Amino acid sequence: MQTDRSHMVYLGLGSNIGNRRQLIGEAVTRLGERVGRVVRQSSLIETEPWGFDSPNRFLNSCVACRTALTPHEVLAATKQVEKEMGRMEKTKNGEYHDRTIDIDILLYDDIRMDEPGLTIPHPRMQEREFVMKPLREIRDY
Repeated sequence: MQTDRSHMVYLGLGSNIGNRRQLIGEAVTRLGERVGRVVRQSSLIETEPWGFDSPNRFLNSCVACRTALTPHEVLAATKQVEKEMGRMEKTKNGEYHDRTIDIDILLYDDIRMDEPGLTIPHPRMQEREFVMKPLREIRDY
């Protein structure tokens, strides 16, 4: 169900396998088509994997999108983009793993929600400098 007003949603993106820069660029394009107009994008930062061991470093970025979608519709759209870009699952046996693309909803306007499968603000974003640094770069204060 679409709402009649525009919302601001902030998304975190990460990639640590394949052509990371190209994959993030493709994800941003698809998000613009599926979620809403991308109004800001942070610079890319390279970081070590968080929560698991891998020789593959991540490229991370954040985008701000204007959307008419509800939070659940944004979640469905981001999951579809991940799937189309080769992402199979968030975790294997509860552990993180390498991925072509990861898209997380960080903030949606100033709402707070905690439901199965969707918590806004993202519950671990404050622990992750690879999220907070690019988010601070584009966030309105």
